[in-house]
Amino acid sequence: MQNATYTLDAGDQVRVVVFGQENLSNVYAVDTSGYISMPLIGQVHARGLTTRQLSSVITQRLGSRYIKNPKVSAEVQTYRPFFILGEVRTPGQYAYVNGMTVETAVAIAQGYTERANERKFRLSRKFGGVQSTVMVPPDYPVKPGDTIYVLERFF
Repeated sequence: MQNATYTLDAGDQVRVVVFGQENLSNVYAVDTSGYISMPLIGQVHARGLTTRQLSSVITQRLGSRYIKNPKVSAEVQTYRPFFILGEVRTPGQYAYVNGMTVETAVAIAQGYTERANERKFRLSRKFGGVQSTVMVPPDYPVKPGDTIYVLERFF
């Protein structure tokens, strides 16, 4: 996953480093409202931002009142989970693995049930802030926050 284009959302954990300020450098979780909470500056909106954009916002907020010329970096420590439902042995929420496909997600969920359709899958994802559902093949890339539905095979 490339952090340059990846946008943050609830469930992501972000490592923020404020150089020379160990008390501010930490791993922060993006909450369900899309914010991280930092000492001194409080709630910082993170949903929809890249890590570079988040670094800029934190730099501006710290520099405006608290620290002269702060140097801030941010990177995703842990991506939000993905979900897999339907005809898999252990449906549920799982940790995202960089570069995974629908087939990888099925393997993480302990494989297919006997009734699973192994060729077509329904994937739900936010595209441009809008939740959409599309049919995808097994080699389709999975992203953090996706929900995969393994459909039942009809005989």
